[in-house]
Amino acid sequence: MGKVTGFLEYERIEEGYEVVETRVKNYKEFVIGLTAEQAQVQGARCMDCGTPFCNNGCPVNNIIPDFNDLVYRNDWKNAITVLHTTNNFPEFTGRICPAPCEASCTLNVNDDPVGIKSIEHAIIDRAWAEGWVKPQLPKFKTGKKVAVIGSGPAGLAAAQQLARAGHDVVVFEKNDRVGGLLRYGIPDFKMEKSHIDRRTEQLKAEGVVFRCGVIVGELPKGSKVTNWAKERVTPEQLQAEFDAVLLAAGSEVSRDLPVPGRDLDGVHFAMEFLPQQNKVNAGDKVKGQLRADGKHVIVIGGGDTGSDCVGTSNRHGAVNVTQFELLPMPPEQENKDLTWPYWPYKLRTSSSHEEGCQREFAIATKEFVGEKGKVTGVKTVRVQWEGGKMVEVPGSEQVLKADMVLLAMGFTNPVNTLLEGFGVERDARGNAKATTDFTGGYATNVAKVFAAGDVRRGQSLVVWAIREGRQAARAIDEFLMGASDLPR
Repeated sequence: MGKVTGFLEYERIEEGYEVVETRVKNYKEFVIGLTAEQAQVQGARCMDCGTPFCNNGCPVNNIIPDFNDLVYRNDWKNAITVLHTTNNFPEFTGRICPAPCEASCTLNVNDDPVGIKSIEHAIIDRAWAEGWVKPQLPKFKTGKKVAVIGSGPAGLAAAQQLARAGHDVVVFEKNDRVGGLLRYGIPDFKMEKSHIDRRTEQLKAEGVVFRCGVIVGELPKGSKVTNWAKERVTPEQLQAEFDAVLLAAGSEVSRDLPVPGRDLDGVHFAMEFLPQQNKVNAGDKVKGQLRADGKHVIVIGGGDTGSDCVGTSNRHGAVNVTQFELLPMPPEQENKDLTWPYWPYKLRTSSSHEEGCQREFAIATKEFVGEKGKVTGVKTVRVQWEGGKMVEVPGSEQVLKADMVLLAMGFTNPVNTLLEGFGVERDARGNAKATTDFTGGYATNVAKVFAAGDVRRGQSLVVWAIREGRQAARAIDEFLMGASDLPR
């Protein structure tokens, strides 16, 4: 694959970024993709390694050596054909996937891995520019109707596959636009929403019907989950009207931090903060928008959502941003002898961190302090881990100034009223209970009701959601027709 001696001759080329001073003034994407020539050089580095671990490192099992080789040979049209056989939306993953495939690259054993993600990004952007991405209409219609609840990556992938199999698919989305967390979670500077809109038009052309602003069931009283629905349908209605129902509503319940002062004004979930800015970027007006202008912001949670809060706060004009992580600071470089080809535990610095952020590790929140009902600071303590248990460091308590605190500690489970409404059993973590078995996979305990994506597996990556949506589509097609030609 690629050039036989390419890995010896060429270095890894990273995608570029616009300078910080420019990019923090807007919400546009700022990654500078590889040129066609640079992508060809990266493709040339792909080794004929015999066992391409990258294929299994990728959750959708992209056929990576093949499209690397095609790019190297300047055969871009066949490259997108190969890429689309496993991944419905490479423009999403080419922008926001952490690229576990690159951690699994054989070249990563003792060198820098092939820039697989940047090649994927280049392929799909070229394909759209050349007009190669077209609707794929079914050869026949089955007359079967499928309801998909949720328009995130799992729901969209499943809907597209099912429509191409000839089924009539209706996607129900409680918010006003298609995309789920792609739309109202991930900031525009990481992925502009025109990419979702473009795919939505393709799905519509393939026969998928979208019903936005429609909630299935109801949210629990006092729920903080984003909900802009103007219409409601019941689980019973869907079960009566459709031949199959797929739950792909994600894992939306944010992990809370119930310490003293939690009810102070200025302490918010990340998913109260981020969707509002995305909505404003789309041209909508948001009354009482949460903003970080002129504030000392503390983000609690060291993952991607926390990083998104950092980048958005800096664009608002925060005075400073501090991010907390409960665990100790990871090593800057992993021990490849121990971790390869698996996803390594190491320090990861995002583009948002580079824009301005003080990162604090091994720190726990004891209390939110405030005056006149508003948060003014966070009382913290340093922690260390002994025998797998967290122990507070004596004498390390301090109060850090904060005008806004954003809780970005992940998600615990799907909205329980949705699963209860259908009578779906839950696992020990509160997710919809369903297996991924080849036969009968993704089926819940309720007849003709299936579950895929974060609603089934818990919070995870976009690429895992796409995989589960594709596999669930095959399971549903097989359930409806007795057999399926869809890939799994």
